[in-house]
Amino acid sequence: MTLGSAYSVLMITGIVLGAWLWGRITGQQERRDPRLTIIYISALVGAIVGTKLAFLLAEGWHYRENGIALLTGRSITGGLLGGYAAVEIAKCHTGYRRATGDGFALIVPTGLILGRVGCWIQGCCQGSPCANHWWSLNDSVGASRWPIVPLEIGFNAAFLIWALAARRLGWLRGNQFHVYLVVYGAFRFFEEFARDTARIDETPFSGYQVIALAIIGFGMERFVRRAKQALHEEAPAMR
Repeated sequence: MTLGSAYSVLMITGIVLGAWLWGRITGQQERRDPRLTIIYISALVGAIVGTKLAFLLAEGWHYRENGIALLTGRSITGGLLGGYAAVEIAKCHTGYRRATGDGFALIVPTGLILGRVGCWIQGCCQGSPCANHWWSLNDSVGASRWPIVPLEIGFNAAFLIWALAARRLGWLRGNQFHVYLVVYGAFRFFEEFARDTARIDETPFSGYQVIALAIIGFGMERFVRRAKQALHEEAPAMR
């Protein structure tokens, strides 16, 4: 199996596993309400579109003479925003009003773990060059780099454990995916300093850090809104 085919297999596996998890999470409710299937498909399509748009906005200018990079490049940061936007649009058009984010708090980290394993196999999404340490990784020419992909896998695995515990213990119901947006956005902002990505002019910042800040701000705004909504729903009716 070639590196490209291994990456494709892992990507397809992530999609299939996500669909299976969505079915398990929604359970009997999905069989009674086909709108949930529409919402999941919308999230998938929105995430795919978002990954491409984020890459073009953050790095497209850097690869403007590299047609292959422009066609194949994508970014998880845009996938998060694109998928969320697509879910909200689907819910608006179908009239579905219940919170769905807690399910995606399990599905997204699981899919990203598989996706990053694919990155590791293919050798993409590398860290910046660094001194040789026990924790550094060697690229295809033997140069030491920051272990960006293992860090992302570890982060998503840790969040997945938290999300499973939160689901079982009832922590932050309806807000678990917003927590993911905030903490992943912060993680990605600081991790970006060690990633081998194009920088904005002569600054140490990349376009992905701008997107990461947008993810943090959006996640915090939605978290506050959902928390206020939950308090309103739990408040006793006025008499």
